[in-house]
Parts: sequence; structure tokens; C-alpha cells
Amino acid sequence: MAESPQARPGDRRAAIADELRRLEESAMYSAQMQFETAKHWRSVHLMMGIPTSLLAAVAGTTALVESTGRIAAGILALICAGLSAIMTTVNAPQRMTHATTCANAYLEVQTAARQTRTVDLLELPVGEARAVLAELTARRDEQNRAADPASRRAYRRAQANIGRGGQTYAVDRVGTTTEPSPTPP
Repeated sequence: MAESPQARPGDRRAAIADELRRLEESAMYSAQMQFETAKHWRSVHLMMGIPTSLLAAVAGTTALVESTGRIAAGILALICAGLSAIMTTVNAPQRMTHATTCANAYLEVQTAARQTRTVDLLELPVGEARAVLAELTARRDEQNRAADPASRRAYRRAQANIGRGGQTYAVDRVGTTTEPSPTPP
């Protein structure tokens, strides 16, 4: 009976390397989507927080300066209260922090998968390499459960960032060198 291709250590190591590449790619896209989500929530917070603060200041000033401006001050105060209630419900700062934390956790998985594949894989026994892959997959899956789903917009922006080389290191670019350029005399 013929031996399955997966039974040979070289074939298993190649399969593990392929899975590590998939894990890197998955983590890369997930990280970028979470960073885009964090940017969105930061914008929401600023777009709601700045007008709310300004309206509160105007309402307070109007109430204190003009005795005839009580109605305008009251309306502005009600608008501020409504915006503050929306801001509290949306909780953009907490969502931004959560998305950033998730993005960084995905980057950790991505980095560990890349380093395992490019630095350690050839030296690790196949069983240990498989265990490392299982552990990294579990970490990625745990992050998938913890992260809020990204919007379609975040997905498109993440794709664009990656397509422009936003996740490419200079050392990985073809034709570049990491050696310092000589200092001119």
C-alpha cells in the first residue's frame, strides 16, 4: 500500500508552512479591518463630542449673558443632552479601544506565524511544528470570537491598505536592502 503524501516529514512540513501562510494572511486582514474599525469609532467620537462640547459652552454662555436667551439656551441644553445620551449609548471610545486591542492581538498572531514559518520551521520536529500551528490557530480563533465584526467599509479599506503595501516591510520588498547606505565623504 502506498504511503500518503502527508505521511512524509517534508510533505507535512510543507503543509504546515502553507497553513502558517494562511494564518498570517487571515491575521493580517483581520488586524487591518480592526484598525479601520478603530479609526471609524475615533471619528464618531470626535464628530459627536466636539459639537456637543461646543453647544454646551454656547448654551451656558447664552444662559448667563442674556436674560432673553433662556429659550435658546434651553433648546441648546436639550440638544446637548440628547447628543450626550447618544454618545453614552454608542460608547465610541470603548469600541475604539476594543478594536485596537483586537487588531494588535491579530498582529501578534501574524508575527508569530511568520517567524515560525521563516525562522523556526526547518529546525522544529514536525510534531512540534504542528503543535505551534495548533496553538497559533487557537489564538486566532479566540480573537475571532472576541472581535466585533468589521463593517464592509472596514473590509474594503483594509484591502486597499494591504494592496498598497501597508503590511510589507522594507526588507521584504524586492530590490531593497536593509544595509545602511554609505555616508558621503
